[in-house]
Amino acid sequence: MNLLLDEVARATARFAEAGAPSPRADAEELAAAVHGVSRSELHKVPDAAFDARFWEYVARREAGEPLQHITGRAFFRYLELKVGPGVFVPRPETEVMVGWALETLHGMDVREPLVADLGTGSAAIALSIAQEAPSARVHAVEKDPGAHARAARNIEDLDERGQVRLHLADLASALPELDGQVDLVVSNPPYIPMSEWEHVPRDVRDHDPAAALWGGGDDGLDAVRAVERTARRLLRPGGYVAVEHSDLQGNGVYWIFAEENGWRDVRNRRDLTDRDRFVTARLGTD
Repeated sequence: MNLLLDEVARATARFAEAGAPSPRADAEELAAAVHGVSRSELHKVPDAAFDARFWEYVARREAGEPLQHITGRAFFRYLELKVGPGVFVPRPETEVMVGWALETLHGMDVREPLVADLGTGSAAIALSIAQEAPSARVHAVEKDPGAHARAARNIEDLDERGQVRLHLADLASALPELDGQVDLVVSNPPYIPMSEWEHVPRDVRDHDPAAALWGGGDDGLDAVRAVERTARRLLRPGGYVAVEHSDLQGNGVYWIFAEENGWRDVRNRRDLTDRDRFVTARLGTD
């Protein structure tokens, strides 16, 4: 047997006993990060190279620290991003919204589509769009200085074609120079109401930045309302918007994009677990 694989099995059992949702994956990812290999290469690590820091990482994960904060990296679509305290860890659910955004961009008869990512955090959305839509020009907006710094590092590392421009600004007032010119606005804004505090997983509420979680207002949707107003200002006639929300807020977000404000084709869209996850709309041309 391989010593590292034995230790991974022990860590898996500890995580399972503690009720972790993905004990084997967590143990393997921690081991891979400590030893500088991929999860598929763990069996290649010789016994003599076993690094005892693995158990320090395991203890931190057991204490509730997010896996991505321990390893310093998060995977999103085809990207490996630098993350850590002070920046929201991107979630797999958001990948579905990005997939819709890319399909929409590819269907546009626009040579160099202009995209705005409002509340970019780690820049996961902006960088994925830039990577998978090579002709797009992406403006990423983030108001928190700590998250902005993380985004800047990720953009420096991963934006090989120089498509992403990062702005330190509030999504409610950002990019006035682009009013009426943007083809697509996409956003994963804060949307959790404070009344849901007790129901938010501990590793999320204790470690993800508060500004990226709590959306404001009794329903948690004040930030979404700000996105709607900004999208209405930024988009050209016929441009599209996509906004993420919780699986319980689809109806509320749907009605924020009201027809009397010029929105058309408003739709709730579902994630891979078949739950409402984001709303899309088109700005009318009439």
